[in-house]
Amino acid sequence: MKKRTMIIYAVILLTGCMIAVMSGYSQEDVTTVEDSAFENKMRPAVPFLHDQHNEMAEIDDCNVCHHVYEDGKPVEDDSSEGQECSECHTFNKGDTPMSLVNIYHLQCKGCHQKKKAGPIMCSECHPR
Repeated sequence: MKKRTMIIYAVILLTGCMIAVMSGYSQEDVTTVEDSAFENKMRPAVPFLHDQHNEMAEIDDCNVCHHVYEDGKPVEDDSSEGQECSECHTFNKGDTPMSLVNIYHLQCKGCHQKKKAGPIMCSECHPR
């Protein structure tokens, strides 16, 4: 009887460990919208499930979000994937970090407002 109880406890413990490990790996899909230009953050980074977002928003073209402009006009078949927004939207003399914040808000929040879908309030994107 004792041996059977020990085996049951061992199986329960092993199952619990496996669940904990698997849930840790499932977090790999979770990324955040961050930019190295923000040294002193006023709010936490925005958690962002890239594939889930694009599926829900029915976005198929990367350049919808990862846009590239030449002479003030969008380049149709080019995208800025893998780049931070601050690589193109650079700080000019007299700019504050809020200038880059506004660029992110125009892109993300602006799209949400235009489509009347998605979060638009601060705490909806920046959790505490």
